Amino acid sequence: MKVFGVEHVGFTVPDLEEAVSFFETVFGAVTVMTTGKVDVDGEFMRRRLGVPEHCRIENIKVLRCGKGSNLELFQYSGETTEEALKRNSQPGGFHVAFQVDDAVAAAERLREKGVDVLEGPTYVDAGAMKGLTWLYLRAPWGQFLEIVSMTGPLGYEADGGPKLWSPVCNA
Repeated sequence: MKVFGVEHVGFTVPDLEEAVSFFETVFGAVTVMTTGKVDVDGEFMRRRLGVPEHCRIENIKVLRCGKGSNLELFQYSGETTEEALKRNSQPGGFHVAFQVDDAVAAAERLREKGVDVLEGPTYVDAGAMKGLTWLYLRAPWGQFLEIVSMTGPLGYEADGGPKLWSPVCNA
């Protein structure tokens, strides 16, 4: 099997229109595909998607963000539990990172837009990630996201070996 890269990251949001608006406004995302309600039975939901048989996909939207991977956003109906999103420190917790030209300027812009931005940005000045500036933020529904920018090759690259994929370097 030849792997070309990450085609998309998919996750479920509580309000699809709010999520799409957030990604369009904050990251300049463009909606490239909308499915509408997915007409399948409970057996399909359980066997192919691993969700309870009574849940249904109300809509899926796929967003294109810059030159990176796509985001596939789901909105389901029928889910009966309202569990909090997992923290990054918990198994199953995750975040999605967006590479930007200047994380410091982006952080200022995000704060001006009222986005829930954590402390930072943080510039890494030593070690494997030397040259990386990063910042965590939260989407309106609590999902952690990250922005990163790089001033050049990262610290680990001095040792040679494979390089990280980047939409800037691999455009």
